[in-house]
Amino acid sequence: MEANGVPMCMDPNAMEWAHAWQTHGRPTKKTGFIYMLEGDTGASNIDPWAKGKTADNHWVVTGPHVMIVGAAVKTMTGYARTPEADPTRPYVMWPGSPYEHLMIPVK
Repeated sequence: MEANGVPMCMDPNAMEWAHAWQTHGRPTKKTGFIYMLEGDTGASNIDPWAKGKTADNHWVVTGPHVMIVGAAVKTMTGYARTPEADPTRPYVMWPGSPYEHLMIPVK
């Protein structure tokens, strides 16, 4: 699978989550894993459907990373949950939304 031309791999639970996000549906409660070892081209950290960077949508570009998706992320503590993400450290993307997920940079 690809996201904005960048390859990504995911397990079946993450496929369910991604389908819900893309269709604005209810995300699965199952824990899923996604990896993007080539990184990404950027995304808004506050708007799951933003198409590009704006002055106020907290655009973040993350290098190679693994994502943990699903309801379990809502109970994880100790990770940044702010719009101003530091992509060199683990952070929660889209905090407070039904699609929040943990971004974990890898080298």
